[in-house]
Amino acid sequence: MSYKYFLRSLLMLGLMLQGTLVAARPALELEGFMSDSGAITILHKGDTSDPYFALQALLLAHDNGLDISATAEKFANWLVGHQKPDGTFDRFCQGASKTWVSCKTADADDSLLALWMRLLETMPKQLSANPVWLKSYITSKKSLDHLYQPSRGVYMVSPVYLHGLFMDNLEVWSLKAHSKDAKPAELDKLAKDIYATFWQAANQRFLVSTQLEQQTQKPQFYPDHVAQIFPLLVDFPLVPQTAKVYYRNWMRLHRAEWLAHGETDYPWGVLAVLALRQGDESSARCWLRETATMRRSNRWAVTDEASFLILTSRRLQAADKNASCK
Repeated sequence: MSYKYFLRSLLMLGLMLQGTLVAARPALELEGFMSDSGAITILHKGDTSDPYFALQALLLAHDNGLDISATAEKFANWLVGHQKPDGTFDRFCQGASKTWVSCKTADADDSLLALWMRLLETMPKQLSANPVWLKSYITSKKSLDHLYQPSRGVYMVSPVYLHGLFMDNLEVWSLKAHSKDAKPAELDKLAKDIYATFWQAANQRFLVSTQLEQQTQKPQFYPDHVAQIFPLLVDFPLVPQTAKVYYRNWMRLHRAEWLAHGETDYPWGVLAVLALRQGDESSARCWLRETATMRRSNRWAVTDEASFLILTSRRLQAADKNASCK
């Protein structure tokens, strides 16, 4: 066998293996969360759909090794038909006729628009070939651009609420960071402006909001403590220590509170995915154990379902009953 033929055979084998690995990505199955219409509900077999949580769940799965293509396309075809002329979205409720109708405005336009555009960007072929999607993307971009506040260099919640939220701006930054047309200088400027606006040097923590009253309110697990770890969820580069040290310090302070949070609220599965990404299998396994009876209950959001499927797709097992999860 000639050396040239050997190299060609090796290349062909590599391409075949690569194709096998891509095909082997487990599919995201949101059984009980996705209706026949394509709407994704907040809760299992629920009657309320908040596009923010659906988009967060889909992108979380996409970024952590699951194949979301079929689910994402079906959801996008449903949601694009419910976009308002100005590019924004509402939250939706299902009435007696099983028809989805707008029932509440979105919590925040900036983050929802950013997540919607990111989802469309995960399907570039469909986006370029679908005029309805493309029009939606362009309209969404104009709407998001309109929320930019030049005086601070960050994005406002909506045209009505003229304050900026830390986690929302991180999601906008993430959109730009993932874009194939990302401009390093623009991305760097936004990161620095987010840091300058929200980092509180005196307290060594990020503010949740530009609202003045936020600086004096007693910190809660959400949004305050979650906001501190949120930069690592989107790989935001400007944190005061290395990501590993920053993560470890947060877990030292809030791990027990997080793992017990599902007893009174939602269990924040996205933090279990972050733990796995940080090499902290122990915390991720503890989360699986502590939430074992919660799956698909009325305190189990679609983002928790996506988190559970990500962890179990890696064959992660729940912590032993005798393991310390404090």
